[in-house]
Amino acid sequence: MPKRILEGLVVSDKGDKTVVVKVERTVLHPVLKKTVRVSKRYHAHDEANDFKAGEKIRIIECAPKSKLKTWEVLPREAN
Repeated sequence: MPKRILEGLVVSDKGDKTVVVKVERTVLHPVLKKTVRVSKRYHAHDEANDFKAGEKIRIIECAPKSKLKTWEVLPREAN
């Protein structure tokens, strides 16, 4: 099964080798039939402490690294 890749905004980089990423999705409300934004925060492993708050990054699923961290930050693409 392929690993999921999500894109989101770094909201915190205070932890050592950890970033908190907010991922927003749009879903259809089951009763109101309106599109609503739903967000969720993921703790992701950032080995080199490269990413700072406010940056847009991509994360990928991985084996658990700690109690909360089951995601890794994908490296920046070379332009």
